[in-house]
Amino acid sequence: MNRWLNLFFALALTACASPTAPTQSAGNARYPDLGAAPELAGDTWLNTPVPLRLANLRGKVVLVEMWTFG
Repeated sequence: MNRWLNLFFALALTACASPTAPTQSAGNARYPDLGAAPELAGDTWLNTPVPLRLANLRGKVVLVEMWTFG
């Protein structure tokens, strides 16, 4: 009886484990390549003496927060 119970649990655990299910963590997630980012348009910039350009930001970590009045 004990042997059959162990076999049943082993088969149940094997059935629950899905080796074909994709497992992705944040480190190996694959995102589509959408091409180059468009240039940041706008003549009015806050807290900068000149408008920002993507070429000047290359290699830097940038947080872009967009908001509007409405």
